[in-house]
Amino acid sequence: MSYSGYSSDADSIFDKLNDAVKNKQKYVQLKEERILNFKKIKSEDLSKEQEYNYNKTLYREYQKFNSDSAILYVKKNLVIASELKNKDLTDLAQLQLANLYSSSGKYRESEAILKSINKKTLSKSLLPNYYTVYREFFEHYNANSTSKIYIEQIVKYRDSLLGILNPKTLNFRINQIQKNIFDRKFTVSLKQLSVLLKDTKVEDPQYAMLTYLFGKIYEAENKLELRKKYYALSATADIINANKDNASLQELALVFYEIGDVDMAYKLTQSAIEDALYCNVQFRTVLMSQIYSIINTSYLEQEAKRKTELQMYLLFISVLSGFLVIAVIYVYRQMKKVSRIRGELFTTSQKLAELNRDITETNGQLQERNAQLSESNHIKEEYIAHFFSLCSSYINKLENYRVILNKKAALKQFDEIYKMLKSTTLVEKELEELYENFDVIFLNLYPTFVKDFNALLITEEQIVLKQGELLNTELRIFALIRLGITDSVKIAAFLRYSLSTIYNYRTKARNKSAVSRNDFEETVMKIGLFAAKA
Repeated sequence: MSYSGYSSDADSIFDKLNDAVKNKQKYVQLKEERILNFKKIKSEDLSKEQEYNYNKTLYREYQKFNSDSAILYVKKNLVIASELKNKDLTDLAQLQLANLYSSSGKYRESEAILKSINKKTLSKSLLPNYYTVYREFFEHYNANSTSKIYIEQIVKYRDSLLGILNPKTLNFRINQIQKNIFDRKFTVSLKQLSVLLKDTKVEDPQYAMLTYLFGKIYEAENKLELRKKYYALSATADIINANKDNASLQELALVFYEIGDVDMAYKLTQSAIEDALYCNVQFRTVLMSQIYSIINTSYLEQEAKRKTELQMYLLFISVLSGFLVIAVIYVYRQMKKVSRIRGELFTTSQKLAELNRDITETNGQLQERNAQLSESNHIKEEYIAHFFSLCSSYINKLENYRVILNKKAALKQFDEIYKMLKSTTLVEKELEELYENFDVIFLNLYPTFVKDFNALLITEEQIVLKQGELLNTELRIFALIRLGITDSVKIAAFLRYSLSTIYNYRTKARNKSAVSRNDFEETVMKIGLFAAKA
């Protein structure tokens, strides 16, 4: 179970590595965009000190990304420091330039700068930079010409650096771990690295360094799988952070070469060389050229082997193809015998298909007619019942009105009678009641009409009813259309509006339609069709 869990974790790590290598250019673009955005915010009225700090930020961005650009901004700072006559700023820029020169293979220029700097006159704050640059100078030089003398110099300057750094700083702890690894104190180093890595995220610049050191320890202990895992984590972090000065890819390429995965080794070697050339890190290019010649030879041998295998497969396929041609000829003759029968069957099937289409079309028409008839019957039943109820109600109201007028006539209250006959209150009240009854009856038949009608309109033009309203004038017009009353004259008479008003309502609704204007009213007439059928 433990091994299974490790395998799953390793698969995830190498999936992320492959994805990072595949999308390497995307991370480079993100880095370039970040730098470009920083350049855009530069103010025109920066002081010399502010411009120095601005250039220093760009130097840091380019340091592990493009050494030529980094050198450009350090040289600008040398000019600014000279103008300011500030020795500390000049010394800092000189140390930065010396470091960039040594990484890009300009060892003589780098050494000349370092020798020109008087350590005794350096400020204490720059001593860590001084020792770091000297240590890295010998590390870079040692890549070209491995020598015990250079290794002793690396140890010497690392010890000097540890002697002045604050033990609580991350820089001190990483250098201390590197010293312990050099002294083969692997158990102590692993504990120290585990503590640091626990609080370090992939995006942090130190994550790649910490995982790389893990890989170096496991390389020394001959633990292949752990070595491969941590080099993969380091390489992935370098790619994500667009760090072109990296060692993990070349170390990982060697691991894959050792386990016989030449394709992956070649792929990673190519990527590492691309990075080194892009950043102009000369000592990395020298190291990779040694590895590349070995891996490339194996890759070419493997490709040649594959080519031989491919030729054998092609020969085998050619023989099989000959048998296949014979089989095809035999099948073709059999097919000719069957073709006549197939033609007859095809003609018959076409006729059957046409008959099925006709039957299906007829069934669809019958279903639609049945639905319409069912709906009509349903409407008739509902409206007949309500019609008799309303008629009875109006007869009773007319009878009551006649009795009132008769009484007033008997009492000779002609002014009252005239006033009652002249008033429109009764008519308005009855119309209001009529529309209310219509709304109730219609919504009883089509309870979702308002929702369905709004669904046919664009969102910003949908109808919102007032408090207590069941339908408004626009909805009543289309309710009548839904009931089959499409004549605007009849609609105008029922709702007591002018013909032009009804026409305007209908036109505006079509203009607000979310469906085709030509199909709008036809679609309205289908609202609740299946509900009515049910």
